[in-house]
Amino acid sequence: MIRSRPPIVKLASSARLVRKRIVLRSISASSDQQAGCGGVEFMDWETHSVTPDRFEDFTDVVNRSRRVNHCWCLSHRLQAAEIERLGGGSREQAMRHLCERDHPPGVVTYLNGEPVGWCNIGPRAEITRLARSRLIRPVDDLPVWSIVCIVVRPGHRRQGVTAPLLEGAVAYAASHGAPAVEAYPVDPPERMDLTMAFVGTKSMFERAGFRVVGTTDATASGMLRLVMRRDLS
Repeated sequence: MIRSRPPIVKLASSARLVRKRIVLRSISASSDQQAGCGGVEFMDWETHSVTPDRFEDFTDVVNRSRRVNHCWCLSHRLQAAEIERLGGGSREQAMRHLCERDHPPGVVTYLNGEPVGWCNIGPRAEITRLARSRLIRPVDDLPVWSIVCIVVRPGHRRQGVTAPLLEGAVAYAASHGAPAVEAYPVDPPERMDLTMAFVGTKSMFERAGFRVVGTTDATASGMLRLVMRRDLS
């Protein structure tokens, strides 16, 4: 039996792109194709920071129907007063303004050119809800970047999206000099409730090279959230 090999990953700094966008590109094939069988297409993955020109791609992942009262991935990032001030009553406009900053608020992963995944990531100090949280406190003084939300587009779940998505998020943080990236997942005994799946799972982050460095007082679906970290320096 021929085992499938891990994806070939090509990481390049796109200095010509908006705001030093980092592109993580990964090309993989199924085990059948690697064994010489035809009829299977390569899976071409790319991950880009969500600059203004990619806002509609971000929306395709998190809010396909363009609902005005949707979270827009802000609820776990900013406090209500900040959202109001940024967007003037519009959560969409608040998110658009975040995308114009030096640190756009996350990355979008593409499969064969189609946006399929979103990761909300940034310096912990810039994620106000997290920086002021009494439930998810810093484990030390390291100026980490934090992942606060992961979304896989409906119709693309259980297709291996989270691996290139997390690698792209880590590469984005590294490109801005982050010393480490943290996440705050749970360790469920079985499949999670999809409404809380945005926090991720311990096994998901372990596969991406993260390790447990602490616990929190926060919960998701009744489960204690962990502090997991991947060191970059």
